Amino acid sequence: MDAQGRGRADNIDPADQWVLNPDTGEYELRLTPSTPQSAVPGPRKPPSRRRESGGADADASGGRTTAPDRTTPEVPEQRRRRSAPEEPTPGRRGRRPAKKKSKAKKIVLWTGGITAFALVGTAGAAYLYLEHLNDNITSVSDDGASTGGFNKDKAINILLIGTDKRTGSGNEGYGDSGSVGHADTTILLHVSKDRTNATALSIPRDLIVDVPDCPTAQEDGSTKVIAGTQNVRFNTSLGQGGRTPSCTVRTVTELTGIQADNFMVADFNAVKTLTTAVGGVEVCLAKDIDDPDSHLKLSKGTHTIEGEQALAYVRTRHSVGFGGDLSRIQIQQQFLSSLMRKLKSNDTLTSPSKMIKLAEAGTEALTVDSQLDSIGKLKDLGLELGKLNTKNLTFTTVPVVDNPAETVKSTVVLKEADSATVFQMIKDDVSFTEVKQKEQASKDAAASAAAARLKGTQSAASEVRVRVMNGGAPAGSAQETLSWLQNDEGVTKSENAGNAPAELSKTTLEYAPDQADQARKLAAIMGLPGTALKPGESVDNAQGLPTMTLTLGKDFKGAGVSMTAATKVPDTVQKSTADKVECAK
Repeated sequence: MDAQGRGRADNIDPADQWVLNPDTGEYELRLTPSTPQSAVPGPRKPPSRRRESGGADADASGGRTTAPDRTTPEVPEQRRRRSAPEEPTPGRRGRRPAKKKSKAKKIVLWTGGITAFALVGTAGAAYLYLEHLNDNITSVSDDGASTGGFNKDKAINILLIGTDKRTGSGNEGYGDSGSVGHADTTILLHVSKDRTNATALSIPRDLIVDVPDCPTAQEDGSTKVIAGTQNVRFNTSLGQGGRTPSCTVRTVTELTGIQADNFMVADFNAVKTLTTAVGGVEVCLAKDIDDPDSHLKLSKGTHTIEGEQALAYVRTRHSVGFGGDLSRIQIQQQFLSSLMRKLKSNDTLTSPSKMIKLAEAGTEALTVDSQLDSIGKLKDLGLELGKLNTKNLTFTTVPVVDNPAETVKSTVVLKEADSATVFQMIKDDVSFTEVKQKEQASKDAAASAAAARLKGTQSAASEVRVRVMNGGAPAGSAQETLSWLQNDEGVTKSENAGNAPAELSKTTLEYAPDQADQARKLAAIMGLPGTALKPGESVDNAQGLPTMTLTLGKDFKGAGVSMTAATKVPDTVQKSTADKVECAK
């Protein structure tokens, strides 16, 4: 029904029939009648009564129409087109005007998740049509591969998987129409515990990995274990042999050491529907592109793309960079940054019609894990992610090199040192951008005191006396560390003291004041942070000599692996932030 049919054709934009209630922070349908109302309101319907028919209810006496499934709300005055003259507002006696909130606060109240990450953000915006939107959501079992769901008081890790499945209208023309849907585009989104920053880590589809065994729930309720495979492309972690998204989650955990809290899967249609819902996404090209494989043809410069053209853009690879998957990842990150900026813009946030379209598109485009199977849960996640600032959302890619086992290069392998640093920074919740809160935290008294313990002279490795105990590290860690210290590092005055009396979450080195130079040397060898050094007492070793005690805690990563958390991304790792406009080359 159009605006005139509702009785309000006079200079009212139909999209503006949805207005924000400042008391609740939610948009509600406001259809003010064109004829004057009595200053004294008629009797209200009971609050618990809901509409039972498919259409909106109309009060015959006053022509008032209520939104579906809602009681008649007290809402702000209706917005009018700028050209429309002011009209007297039908009043209610005996009511104080509601205190107005700032425009920014109104937007945040309803749209928190929209300002976060593209797919996750749109799902978090869906406050309208709750039951209808719930019906849009498709969920599958996580098969125990995730942590069991995100926690508002912890850092969040969401695995976003884009498949190459060609289902949907118009997608059969993109080649490989029979694809089972592999993990074509995969991003691990890490959001910091304090919500000040986030890292979106792209995982190349051609990365050689080990896919673990995957217990998978079947339709009849049974569980089938899909056998793992070694030294295969990452994209085969989904679809191949009946593998479900939970298997991709397990593969990412195996690869990075990071266990996802939740996952979301999108196919080709997601890009088309989301970009259309926001009215297009602006992209920049540093050169003309004509790629017959992806069906993309665009001239150099700035363009606004949506639908089929947007899909072609994120699929192109032969016409950008080096023409491979890594180049395609780069253009996808630029596209997602632009989509993020569009979602965060006032043009989107203040348009009820766009927000409704986004709610529909976001819920229809996604398949989520069983821990995110309702719009309420998606909303909660979206509100957490909505606290982010785009300047502190970093896009980066798992550091890789060409596979040395191949003559014709078609796959990649981990660049061990750099990838280990990237994975550890994410696990340690370290920002890839400079965040004021974290900079300040590094200057506090406790951090300064810990750092001071590492400063000063160091003894020779051959003079370090230490006993090694296992206080929560994997079995055999004490002996492994002892062998490494003696054979590789020259710490010959060391011994295995077995298991510690209690488990520790953090590795510690206890020493007497006169052993500080030995402690600093061992800390340098093992990469121990200043917080691991605990001034205290020494113990006697097997020869009756005073000895330090190294207790390997649950954070122990292995002999020879530094225990100091990285605070800076390696210079060789390419990264960008979502607030920057970059042109595809």
